[in-house]
Amino acid sequence: MLFRSMTTHSLEWRVVQNSPSQTPRKATTTLPLPSSLRHTRSPAMSLGDFPDDPQPIESDFEKVLSPDGGRVILSTCDFGSPLSGNASKPVELKDESDFEKVMPSDGGLALLSICGFGSLLSERSARSTFPNLINFRVARLNGFRRVFAHVAPIFFERGIAKPETMEISSLSVEPCEGETLIVTVFEIQRSEIPSFIKREHEFRFLAVLPETLDGKLFTTPAVLCARYSDEEFFQNRCKGSEEIYFQQYGRHNIHKIWRDDVLPCRVYLRHCVLAAKNLSDAAYNNFLDHTFLADRKTSIREYLATTGSGIMEEEPPESLRARYGG
Repeated sequence: MLFRSMTTHSLEWRVVQNSPSQTPRKATTTLPLPSSLRHTRSPAMSLGDFPDDPQPIESDFEKVLSPDGGRVILSTCDFGSPLSGNASKPVELKDESDFEKVMPSDGGLALLSICGFGSLLSERSARSTFPNLINFRVARLNGFRRVFAHVAPIFFERGIAKPETMEISSLSVEPCEGETLIVTVFEIQRSEIPSFIKREHEFRFLAVLPETLDGKLFTTPAVLCARYSDEEFFQNRCKGSEEIYFQQYGRHNIHKIWRDDVLPCRVYLRHCVLAAKNLSDAAYNNFLDHTFLADRKTSIREYLATTGSGIMEEEPPESLRARYGG
């Protein structure tokens, strides 16, 4: 029987005592982990790869066995999941195979959880992108903040970018200690992963564990679109090709993606605020106070009350009203 209960300082062990006249009885306890096992290892390492001499390791295991002759089963740690070992630390997903590793492996449906924080706070907007999504719900994500700090080509293609005022930015998230976001989570089919990766190519994909609004941690990771960098985008997404970069960004006269001198695209910001407002009062206030301009100082609440005043009264172009209507 396998348990995910091994830490760097303790090891759980289970004793099953059998008696001819009794029902098998189980007992569980936790013992200090022998010093020679107190080392972090990667999934690919074997016992012999530990820094200490491998010979004493077997005897160390015997030290935690039951002394009364009962049957003993040692718990092991499953290193298969990208989030095993530290559930609170996000894990980067670099290719499609990494996405599949965070999908449930219990024989059920092949579904991937997605974490929405901007336009995907709107179920209608989410369904326009993922028509077959299921289980749309609200959650909380700790340790991240929203930032309008990268240029989105789609705004140029749809005619809603304003390069003359630098109102050309879309939304991403980035790690920030002490911040908490109200987000949405939903599931998509495995077959939708390639198109999802292609559509959100400018982001860093992270596997994170949100929690319910009452504080219960999710058991299945969700994929979050986080801040990337220009260098990584060019090398990893464009394979170092200037031609590919031109097709993605250069043709819009965009020479830097992630930056601190841009402002939110007006139509898109209004859409995100309405999506949050329609979700709940808590989501609305969370969006206003935990979403920032590229300066990382000005909240969206402050921005809409000053420089960005009037944005919420502006209607999107007729052809985009359904798409950007909250």
